Amino acid sequence: MDRKAPRMISAVRTTDRRSGFTLIEMVMVLALAALVVAGAVGRMVYSSDRRQLERKSAEIEVFAKRARTIAQLQQKPYALQFIPGKVRLLPFAEAAGSESLMPSGRPVGGARVSEPEGEPAATVAPVYDEIPLEGEFAIFVRRWASDTWLPMNDRQPQVWRFDPDGLCEPLGVRLTLSESWVEQTYHPLTASVTDFSTQFK
Repeated sequence: MDRKAPRMISAVRTTDRRSGFTLIEMVMVLALAALVVAGAVGRMVYSSDRRQLERKSAEIEVFAKRARTIAQLQQKPYALQFIPGKVRLLPFAEAAGSESLMPSGRPVGGARVSEPEGEPAATVAPVYDEIPLEGEFAIFVRRWASDTWLPMNDRQPQVWRFDPDGLCEPLGVRLTLSESWVEQTYHPLTASVTDFSTQFK
């Protein structure tokens, strides 16, 4: 009798494990992504503040040199006027508060220089220009031989005078945006920045 040998069937249990993330892994990935995004946004804000401060402070230096040059060419005093929201370039005689006195008793912008006699400089059109300061920008001015930073004020603007002989007050200007700031000190002979310090946050 021919007996068939029993067939041996190997039953191997295969588990169909689908690859995927567990809840903990997903939470960790999301947390890391949030950290990366927060760091990138913070860096962009920091970079944006720095760019804006450096650009505006460079514009103020250009205005100072321009005011000095115009005063020499037209042979009459010019001024930069610091008021909330803007820095204005205009003839010194038209700058509001130009006759006010500093705490020391000296006139704002230094001693008066008389205009030359003869052909009046009025034949040349006066120059007017301004730098807008949008948003949270604020400017503080430090007068010569003073440690006090004076804020911008609508009622009594800070006036920086440039005389026809090429001289100006060695002023300090502090430009702030949020918690970041740039400080510049200007040379009385060239109206160029002689000292520069910054803090960016």
